[in-house]
Amino acid sequence: MSAPDPPAPLVDLARIRAAAETLRGVAARTPLVPLGDPAAARLLKAESLQPIGAFKIRGAYVAAAALAPAERARGLITYSSGNHAQGVARAARLLGVPAVIVMPANAPPIKRARVLADGAEVVTVGEASAERQAVAERLAAERGLAMIPPFDDDRVIAGQGTCGLEIAEDLPDLAAVLVPVGGGGLASGVAAAVKALRPRARVVGVEPELAADARESLLQDRIIEWSAADVSRTIADGTRTQALGRRTFAHLRALLDDIVTVREDEIAAAVRIAAEEARLVVEPSGALPIAALRFHALEARVADAAGPVVCVVSGGNVDPARYRALLEAPIPSA
Repeated sequence: MSAPDPPAPLVDLARIRAAAETLRGVAARTPLVPLGDPAAARLLKAESLQPIGAFKIRGAYVAAAALAPAERARGLITYSSGNHAQGVARAARLLGVPAVIVMPANAPPIKRARVLADGAEVVTVGEASAERQAVAERLAAERGLAMIPPFDDDRVIAGQGTCGLEIAEDLPDLAAVLVPVGGGGLASGVAAAVKALRPRARVVGVEPELAADARESLLQDRIIEWSAADVSRTIADGTRTQALGRRTFAHLRALLDDIVTVREDEIAAAVRIAAEEARLVVEPSGALPIAALRFHALEARVADAAGPVVCVVSGGNVDPARYRALLEAPIPSA
C-alpha cells in the first residue's frame, strides 16, 4: 500500500503578494476606521467599502483570473448565500465571461438583486449549503463551467489574504486582529498574511454561538458539520456555512490563536455600535468582530492590548428594513 500524499503547504506570503498584484484596480485598499476614541487604537478594516460591499471580490477575482483563458471563457459557477455570489458575478462581468450562481431561498434579497444586476444567472435551491454545492457541481459538469469555491480553495484563500496583508503593512505595531469565520477563507488568508509579517500579533476568529461549527471543529481537532437548520438560526447570514473545508481547517488549526463566539443580541448591538461610533453600515456577519471586541475582549485576550486591535468588517450588504431594526437594538452590558 502506498503512503498517503503529504498535506499541501499552507498559502504563503509570496502567494498573497501575487494575489495583491492581480487585484490592483479591482479591489479597494480599504481604510482602517477608528471605532470610538481614535486614541484607543481600536480600528475597523472596512471591507464594507469594497466595490461589491464585501471582501469576497478579493478571492473570487483572484481565483477567476487564475483560470486558463479557454476555461474561463466557458463561464464561472459558484454556490453562495450572498457575498461570494456577488464577488463571482462581479469578477465574471469584469472578465467578460458568463456566471451561474446557486443561491439559497433564504438569501437576503439585496444580495440576490445585486448578483442579477451584474448579469449572472441565479439558480435558487433550499437552505442547506450541501444542497447548494451539489447543484453547483452538477451544473458545472453539465455545462462545462469553472467552479469558483466560496472558501475551500487556495486561490480564494490567497485573495482573501490580501486583506490581512494590508492590515499588517499599515500597522507595524499591530497587536491583534479579530476576523469573522464562516467557511474560513477570510480568516485563513488574514491569519496567513498577519502571521507572516507580524508574528507576535494575535489572530482571533469570531463565530455566532448559533453557528459555531468552526470552534467545535478546532476544539475536537476534526471537521464538525452542523445542520442547515441549526446554522440558519443566526442573523449573521454570511456565517451559515455548515462546516469548514479541508483547506480552511488546515489553515485555521495552524494559524489561529483562538476562536470565540458571540450571542445574537451582541451581533445586533454591534451593527448599531458600528453606525454610532464609526459611521459605517455593517451587516451582521461583518459585525461579529465588533461584538467580540465590545463584549468578549477578556476571553479573546485583547482587552489590554498595547497596540492597535483591528476588527475585520467583512461586509455591509444588509437589507434596509433589517438594518433599521438593528439600529434600534439594545446594547447589552459589557
